[in-house]
Amino acid sequence: MITERVILGIDPGTNVLGFGVIHVCKSGPGFVDMGVIDLRKEKDPYDKLRRIFSEVGALCDKFKPDDMSIESPFYGRNAQVIFKLGRAQGAAITAASIRNIHVYEYAPRKAKVAITGSGSASKEQVCTMIQRILDIKETEKFLDATDALAIAMCHYFQLSNPLSSTVASTNWTNFIKANPERVCKVLDRGKNSSGDFKPDKDKSV
Repeated sequence: MITERVILGIDPGTNVLGFGVIHVCKSGPGFVDMGVIDLRKEKDPYDKLRRIFSEVGALCDKFKPDDMSIESPFYGRNAQVIFKLGRAQGAAITAASIRNIHVYEYAPRKAKVAITGSGSASKEQVCTMIQRILDIKETEKFLDATDALAIAMCHYFQLSNPLSSTVASTNWTNFIKANPERVCKVLDRGKNSSGDFKPDKDKSV
């Protein structure tokens, strides 16, 4: 049984960072707040990281969450985007960690499945379902805020399911299992009789 707790969800970004807060009690999860940290006017990338660290820290001080659930960078994006998102994610995680707040990481696909039942759901579909689940009347200009609520709700569902691990894994093995359609088949060239691959001896690595 889930104990009463506050969950802060974070959708990291270097232009717009979304946050969503839910309160979990015996009757289930309830909406507390949501919004964004707008970083688009910040030109220096390090100023953006300082603001993320400072403002996420302020959110932690204000809402005093027991847990932070944060979206992990998506493997399918290009390396530069992952690098930027990783730094933003790190700044947010550090802000929570120094306050002894437990941090949990979830892949975007996992959150979409938890909220809509489909890993390919659009941001608009996630927003609609979140508004229904949490009975939210207000609308947020940025979908990053409802994405953050989805991450928070994903953590709630994870905790409420005793058969699931409370720690989301983002390793390549689990990614391949969850996304078989994204894996290209390797050519048979280079296989030996047992089906294993062996490198060409005359080629340098």
